[in-house]
Amino acid sequence: MRTGTGECVLGGDITAVIFGVDGVVIDSARTSAGAWKTVMDPFLRAYAAAHETAFTPFGVREDYLRYTHGRPRIAGARDFLASRGVSLPYDDLRALTIRQEEFFLAEVRRHGVSPFGSAVTLIREARRRGIRTAAVSTQRHGGEVLRSAGVVAMFDIVLDGLDAPGTGLPSGPDSALFAQAALRMGAQPRHTAVVEEIGSAVAAAQRGGFGLVVGVDRLGVAGTGECGADLIVTDLSELRVHAA
Repeated sequence: MRTGTGECVLGGDITAVIFGVDGVVIDSARTSAGAWKTVMDPFLRAYAAAHETAFTPFGVREDYLRYTHGRPRIAGARDFLASRGVSLPYDDLRALTIRQEEFFLAEVRRHGVSPFGSAVTLIREARRRGIRTAAVSTQRHGGEVLRSAGVVAMFDIVLDGLDAPGTGLPSGPDSALFAQAALRMGAQPRHTAVVEEIGSAVAAAQRGGFGLVVGVDRLGVAGTGECGADLIVTDLSELRVHAA
């Protein structure tokens, strides 16, 4: 694992770059954490009343970062509820995560969402130098969020959770999803970089044999252990594009 700033890492043998959506291109953490709180607090309050236990609300920073940030929704919901002594069957967990996504999208549609300026700058420079770009999200809302932010046209390929059902594409972080994005861009994995938020997506990309895996850790949650990334940055302004 390497960390550092100002390194010219995109270019040369890298002919295509796959970007994650949430937390990489789009500034969505606050909206996502708020949606989790909107769903979890009423559930926890009702559970506490029914079981005569203490009600401890969802913490929009500590619980979001510890349990749900950068993780598949169901796994995050399961582990958060376990921290409150609650165990639910899969179908009930899925129902909670669907509600969270609905609240998230409602906020995006009502108030909009913004891209990170450094991401826009990097993507534009990559495209100017002939590097192809893709955006990938395992969530159903990936393409809609990009359209809301006005940046969907910056990508040659967009894959999100709506592409997964019935296509053989995975519905969670998986190297096959990144491989499919590279294939659709006409790029070989060894000549493709993946830029994803620290978490399960980085680990999935690391298994795919890609030329470069960059982990984005805007919220400082990576710690000191290995996460599978070749490079960790706190912002995309730390990356540079150089000529082939």
